[in-house]
Amino acid sequence: MLFSDLQAGPSETLVADLRDYPEWHRGRRRYGVWVVPVQDADLLGYLETARAQLADLIHPSPRRQPHLTLYVCGFPGEGPLDDDFPASGLAQQQASLERFAGASCRLPLARPDSFASAAFVPVGDPMERLADWRRVLGQAAREIRQAAYVPHITLGLYRQCVPAAVVRERLAALDAPPLSMVVDEIQYVTFDARDQLGPLHTVHRITLDASSEVALPQA
Repeated sequence: MLFSDLQAGPSETLVADLRDYPEWHRGRRRYGVWVVPVQDADLLGYLETARAQLADLIHPSPRRQPHLTLYVCGFPGEGPLDDDFPASGLAQQQASLERFAGASCRLPLARPDSFASAAFVPVGDPMERLADWRRVLGQAAREIRQAAYVPHITLGLYRQCVPAAVVRERLAALDAPPLSMVVDEIQYVTFDARDQLGPLHTVHRITLDASSEVALPQA
C-alpha cells in the first residue's frame, strides 16, 4: 500500500527497528540481490538532497549505495532452507542475463511516494525492460519475495511514526526528481545479513550495450 492511495493507503508510517534479525538469517552471513545501480550524478545529487530534507523522519543510510532492486535471490549457499540460493541458480541467471540483457536504456522517474516502511522515488517501466529481465532471472531461480514488485529507489526507512497527512505533506514539499535514470549496468550484489543498511558488495556486473541505447517512448 502506498501513501499516494488516499483510500487504501497506510494511516501512518512503520518504524524500522535496525537490529540483527537472527530469526531471519539463521546464522547465514550474506544476502544476494540483483540491482540496477544509480550512477547518474544528477540523480545521486537529488537523492542526497531529498534525504537531507527528510532526515528527521528517516534513518540515515550513508553506507548503502543507491540502487533499484531488480530481483531478490536469497542467502548464497547450498543449504536446505527455502531461502537458500544455490550457486547453480546464480550461474544460470548470470548466463541468461549476459545473453538477453540487450541495450542500455532510460527509465522514467516520478515524484516521491512511500510505503508504510520507506519513502522512495518510483521508477517506471514503459518498455518492460525490468519485466523482461525479471522474467529471464525467474526462469533460472525462484525469487524470494513477500509482496508485489514495485520498481523504486529507496530514500530511507522510517525512524519515527507519523500520520499519513504528515507524510504526504513532506513528500509534496520535495522537488521532482530528474526525468529519468540511465540503466547501463545490472549487478548481482550481496550485503551483510546482520546489517540492514550496510554496504553492497558487487559480485557480478552485466554491462548493457551503450552503442544502441533504447530511448524512452515519446508522450
